Formats: sequence, C-alpha cells, structure tokens
Amino acid sequence: MPRPPKCRRVEQFPGVTYFKPSGIPVSELTEVVLTVEEFESIRLRDLEGLEQEECAEKMAVSRPTFHRVLAAARQKVAFALVNGAALRITGGNFELARYRLRCRRCGQKWEDSICRRTVCPRCQVGDWQRID
Repeated sequence: MPRPPKCRRVEQFPGVTYFKPSGIPVSELTEVVLTVEEFESIRLRDLEGLEQEECAEKMAVSRPTFHRVLAAARQKVAFALVNGAALRITGGNFELARYRLRCRRCGQKWEDSICRRTVCPRCQVGDWQRID
C-alpha cells in the first residue's frame, strides 16, 4: 500500500481562482484544474524567483517532489494557454502556513496564516508585521 501524500505548505491562498479566454462562453470551454500547491509552486519559482531547493523547503517537501509539482503545474498552464482552456485553481493536499504576527498599532501578538485581509484581532487594523 502506498504512503499517503504529505501535506504541502502554502503561504497564501490564491486571490483569483478562475481564468478563462475572453469572448468564449464557459459552457464551450475545456477546463483545466490546477491544485493550490501547483499554484504555489509557480508563485515561488517563477514569480518570486526562488531556487528549487528554497521552494521545496518553504513548501515542506523534498526537492524532487517540488520538481514534479512544478512540472505538472507548468504543463497544465501551458495546455490552458495554447488550447484556449479555462483554468480553475482548487483542491489539492495542502495546509496554509501559520506565522507569528504583531500589530504595529497596538502591539497585540497572535498566530495566523497570512492573506490580504489579515487584521489584528484586538484593534481590527491591517498594519502588522511578521515576527520570526
């Protein structure tokens, strides 16, 4: 029996989860599903420009596993672009990374995953910083 897949760590959930070619009704499109961890692999390697070893460490997987996830993600994105398919980002085997945060306004400390809407639980202000 194969070992169950390990959860991949993802720093942020994608803000937009559906892309489609303009001018074509959704009902006429082929849909490609990109998992959240595949999205994260593209974000880390291609957008942030990190080396594969750094990316693998951030996602808490081995370098060969990261390479396989990234290769699958790039193939799906290429297929969608070349063939005019819709791209949906959903699902996968992941957990959001949690960080220690501190509010710059009131000094409150808490642990949370980071997203655009993260606010201080005490004063409800979005002016915070990560504490490592």
